Amino acid sequence: MAAAADRRAPGFSLVDSKGVEHDLADYRGKPVLLAFIQSTCPHCATFADNLQQAQAKYGDKIAVLAVVNAPDDPAKVKDFIAGHNIAFPILFDSGQMAYSYILSSNLKYPRLFLIDAGGTIRADHEYSPLTSAIFEGSGLGPAIDRLLSGEPKK
Repeated sequence: MAAAADRRAPGFSLVDSKGVEHDLADYRGKPVLLAFIQSTCPHCATFADNLQQAQAKYGDKIAVLAVVNAPDDPAKVKDFIAGHNIAFPILFDSGQMAYSYILSSNLKYPRLFLIDAGGTIRADHEYSPLTSAIFEGSGLGPAIDRLLSGEPKK
């Protein structure tokens, strides 16, 4: 996991569920929470709720972007957004962008990259029993606070 942190975040330009294009470069100057989720993943459902709460708490101090890959499609994502009252963008990727981040063809959901305001990945969290607090507990807030303060990952 740590091998993917402390490197430049790969650029991307992807379309969201509303047809709006999002380019990572447009978020330069603001920390980004980049989440890889899947609509059928039970951990992702709780994580999406936590991301929505973080977006509400931190407001314009952060940007939250979620990315889905096949087999998710616009209809499934629309239902997922409605079911979780999601306001942050959910982007569609064909796998190439995800690969540039995870550096593997084996993406486990959910996965979170914390990118600082300068575009550097500061933390890479893959879901596991050791990281479940980030995704399903109270660990996301402290991780965001560290990102905003510029502290190194714990």
